[in-house]
Amino acid sequence: MSDGMNREHDDLWDKLNEECGVFGVYNHPDSPQLTYYGIHALQHRGQESAGICASDGERFTYHRGMGLVTEAFSNDELSKIFGRTAIGHVRYTTAGDSRIENAQPLVFKYNNGSLALAHNGNLVNAEQVRHQLERQGSIFQTTSDTEVIAHLIARSGYEIEEAVRESLRMIKGAYALLIMTEDKLIAALDPNGLRPLSLGKLGDGYVLASETCAFEVVGASYLREVEPGEMIIIDENGIRSERFSGQTQRSICSFEYIYFARPDSDIDGINVHQARKELGRMLQKEAPIEADVVTGVPDSSISAAIGYAEAAGLPYELGLVKNRYVGRTFIQPNQEMRARGVRMKLSAVRKVVEGKRVVMIDDSIVRGTTSGRIVSMLREAGAKEVHVRISSPPVKNPCFYGIDTSSREELIAADKTVEEIREFIGADSLYFLSPEGMIEAIGRPDNEPNRGHCLACFNGCYPTEIYEDTKNCVAK
Repeated sequence: MSDGMNREHDDLWDKLNEECGVFGVYNHPDSPQLTYYGIHALQHRGQESAGICASDGERFTYHRGMGLVTEAFSNDELSKIFGRTAIGHVRYTTAGDSRIENAQPLVFKYNNGSLALAHNGNLVNAEQVRHQLERQGSIFQTTSDTEVIAHLIARSGYEIEEAVRESLRMIKGAYALLIMTEDKLIAALDPNGLRPLSLGKLGDGYVLASETCAFEVVGASYLREVEPGEMIIIDENGIRSERFSGQTQRSICSFEYIYFARPDSDIDGINVHQARKELGRMLQKEAPIEADVVTGVPDSSISAAIGYAEAAGLPYELGLVKNRYVGRTFIQPNQEMRARGVRMKLSAVRKVVEGKRVVMIDDSIVRGTTSGRIVSMLREAGAKEVHVRISSPPVKNPCFYGIDTSSREELIAADKTVEEIREFIGADSLYFLSPEGMIEAIGRPDNEPNRGHCLACFNGCYPTEIYEDTKNCVAK
């Protein structure tokens, strides 16, 4: 669950928030520096903390800090991290508080040596396992669910590979996981493949990253996706793969394609920018409208807006401009100041929208507050009509896998019809893309083996058991 700071921020900027990003390098003399560049490329996945841990084969050196990668690391701090193997992490809080103790990679000493972990995702049975471990004597240092994995490994009594294997069989939920010892780098992906994780090659070494855009930055070549239920071990003997779960069914988070991933990343062989353009094309096919201009809410909706405009034969224009240098310090508690805060973050281009019938493309509506403010902003800039088109289905259900929507009360679509949402945001018309259209546009049809989507936030069918007081079904 997100902490209070995030909720205040999200009330101002009403979006689903990224989860986390992981990056690892094995067998490169500049592994800490490459990891710095790698997590910087993944900055969009988490802006609250960043960390790097490296191994020279005998000991760990590491640093973690709050804020952006450039804020968490100075040149001096980075120069004190050394080794040929390293893992890094950028974090957005979805489980545990936003504080330095929860910044990753988490680093531990145990009977067999040292252990560092970096985790993207959320464990749905973390509390249950944590309570069991505490009853057995484990003492936790953080509130992060990632520490549960470390304790399971440390208490197993097995050598590292078997310890990881057994530990993964005890946890449920979403995890793209990197684990480093003094001489090994281990990667694992949950049996549903809810989060992306890719393997690349760099010289004589290997690279792992949440998104392929990080490979481009460090000069690595893409090899393949890490498969659901797969554990990859890289050490001096080379690279090998094994399955820790025989029951796998790919259920990748649909919002990786819709919103989370960078446009220049490829997920399962599909380019994110191209997928978003197709979402926009499908949106126009399902919901055409007489209009003069198409604009997208920057940045994640621009690709879909271009696709919609091309399909409609309308001009795409930069009708909304984002200020990239607004931090959190300006957030004020009263409504007037919140509205001004949105204007600091986003501006309408009057000469583009004035007197026009505008189609505004966005990727999602969470609580609806920001959507309403943007519609008002366009009208105040002179837009004659504002037609809102959303490149995803309505988000009606909470996510328990690493996105900060943990209750239905946060979601406007949970208890309002599309018409009621339209009235709330003040649009002339409103349409959400259908689930069928979304799947077809992305190009990963659910009827192909091991290529499904997680649609839980749309239809309430979760791919795993959910250890919460909520009514749900488990997708088969």
